[in-house]
Amino acid sequence: MNRIDRVFMDLRNKGQKALIAYITAGYPDIDATVELVHTISDAGADIVEIGIPYSDPLADGPVLQRAASKALEKGFKVCDVFDAVRRIRERSDIALVFLVYFNTVFRYGVESFIKDSKDAGIDGFIIPDLPLEERSEANGVIKRYGLHHIPLVAPTSHERIKEIVKEAGGFVYCVSTTGVTGERDKLDTDMAAYMEEVKRFTDLPRAIGFGISSPEMVMSLKHHCEGVIVGSAIARLIDDPSSVKDFVKSIKKALE
Repeated sequence: MNRIDRVFMDLRNKGQKALIAYITAGYPDIDATVELVHTISDAGADIVEIGIPYSDPLADGPVLQRAASKALEKGFKVCDVFDAVRRIRERSDIALVFLVYFNTVFRYGVESFIKDSKDAGIDGFIIPDLPLEERSEANGVIKRYGLHHIPLVAPTSHERIKEIVKEAGGFVYCVSTTGVTGERDKLDTDMAAYMEEVKRFTDLPRAIGFGISSPEMVMSLKHHCEGVIVGSAIARLIDDPSSVKDFVKSIKKALE
């Protein structure tokens, strides 16, 4: 069974929700990325989403853009993240997801990228810039290797959700609001109505991301979904691993 499926099955049986933590590969360096995954896992994260730095990340807010830029400035290469995942797998069985822009996959070679991801120990992919109309080839390869293509939906997706979640797996990344990633004090979206709309079209777990900044916000959201995704709030603390650990623990506690 895919690790992502096992995570949500186990949590559902316990009546719990998933904490999905996002980090940028290579920030502040690749060794730190490996250790950060272990720190986050030990603090209670259920899934770690590893972002592959890209020069034009359309969905990233300023905090994550800065992290990606610094990783690229230090000479990050795609092969570095495969090496990092292999090292993570020496000590951990946590579910791992790549967030990767399609140009990176295309330049590497779709089949080769998916195969090397599988061999390293990745469980699924979020590809935010892959158009709905062009997903069939990538989806076919991803499924053939037993991995998941995790779809993104937004409050404005409405009837398109049906097509977006078709052929998808793992969970649905439910963008909390329009715009880019980044911490927010509040979310303006009617989350109850939004999550019910997503549920109309799929039985996949729903995870809310973009703007999740505090335990209080998580407590207000957890009744509407099966998981939350936290990224910028972690990146802001990255220079102090103990602060990252404490923050992740506080989010996990809020999900209880």
